[in-house]
Amino acid sequence: MRKTIDTRFADSRAADLSLAYGLRPLPALGTHTVTLGGLSVELRILGASHQVVLGDWSETVACLPDRPGALPAREEQVVGDYVVRFAARCDRPADFGAEVSRVIAACEADQNAFVAEFPGSPLAVTALSAAVVDNGVAWQTWHAYPQAGELVYTKSVVSPR
Repeated sequence: MRKTIDTRFADSRAADLSLAYGLRPLPALGTHTVTLGGLSVELRILGASHQVVLGDWSETVACLPDRPGALPAREEQVVGDYVVRFAARCDRPADFGAEVSRVIAACEADQNAFVAEFPGSPLAVTALSAAVVDNGVAWQTWHAYPQAGELVYTKSVVSPR
């Protein structure tokens, strides 16, 4: 699914992003709900990046006013009956435009994905793609910052303990 967002891109750079679990659903500019392995997964585009809601639990990667920026490279947490594994990296692809175009095309072809384009640059996008994994669900996200040539990639896996 692809959507043009009517709000200007709110993020400024990768270093401003932070990770939070368990936040209530934040106001979304766009949502896409998919069912994976019998679970409802809501992919949410925020003015300041993304949120994934799974039941009454959420993962938020965004520029949050009450948290300093700095995504962990890797993190694992036990949340109730689930293990949550998170990984993130920031790349500066040599051909930024080609890499962002590849992400857009791959997500457009995936019914369990959502791409949001922000006004001002065709390369200002946030994309999410969800899938079933061995005994859980996973999602990948991409946050493109054309002004800095940065592409932030995250991957999360939620599985029973």
